[in-house]
Amino acid sequence: MSDAVRNSGTRLVAGALALELAPGSPVGSALLSQADAGRLGERIAADLAKFQPEAALLELALAGAHYDPVEALRPGWPLHHALDQLATRAPAAAAARDGGGAAGRIVAFGAHDGRLPDALAPDPGQAGGPLRVLPFVLSGDGDTVARIGDAFERDLVETGMAGAATALLAQELFGLQVEHARYLTLHDLLAMIALQYEHAGLAPLWPLLEAALLAPEAEEWLDAPPEPLAHYCDGEARIALFSPAAWRARYMPGDGDDARLARGFEHFQARQRQFAAVLGAHGVPVTFAHCNANEPPDL
Repeated sequence: MSDAVRNSGTRLVAGALALELAPGSPVGSALLSQADAGRLGERIAADLAKFQPEAALLELALAGAHYDPVEALRPGWPLHHALDQLATRAPAAAAARDGGGAAGRIVAFGAHDGRLPDALAPDPGQAGGPLRVLPFVLSGDGDTVARIGDAFERDLVETGMAGAATALLAQELFGLQVEHARYLTLHDLLAMIALQYEHAGLAPLWPLLEAALLAPEAEEWLDAPPEPLAHYCDGEARIALFSPAAWRARYMPGDGDDARLARGFEHFQARQRQFAAVLGAHGVPVTFAHCNANEPPDL
């Protein structure tokens, strides 16, 4: 969604400032005040304009908060969608857009009474990870956005290191210990998380998650024993929940070692829970379909 059409005249570049934290970094604060969000927004706008000078012609909207990547990588890109919708409704921004003059405008959403708008509220269950992201959207003239979007997709992952002043300000304002700060498009972030999941042994699950994010109307199967059987369709992931006998028939036919079978089934169930947790963290609904011996799975 680095270049997504909102209407016939306005397009979006969607990205994030990614903060890689040092081991043992304090949790810090997830939210910034309105004033601090504006200060950080000015630094981010200056960085983006250094990468592509035309970015200064666009409106920048950002949240004064940091999130786990799973919160940004959910079907429909809810954080970026909320940023765009809230910026559209902001009175000054709306007036500028109606008059075609939103060039260089920064719309930063900070906390009021310790809260952000509900659509931008960080998930407390996803706090404390080693990689935090600050989502942003650039909007404006379609041709300008298209050029910037193409350039960012081509170059940002290689050249998008945040300025030292930006990284230090983010570290100070959030109370974090930042090792690296760089800009990514959503596709870059998606590729980064795919690589992390591969290293964590979750590569078999990735095609289902990728379909949910990039092609939600598509259909995708995970049918690769010894992995759990899963099917993504109709906007949800369905995981086959086998009885012990059905699992043995499908995964361990002819094995008569009861102790090994018990350990294998326990591992299989843990793997199912792991897959369901990852999908759920990304906002993909998960249902389990009970499957018995001698009955084909109905997913």
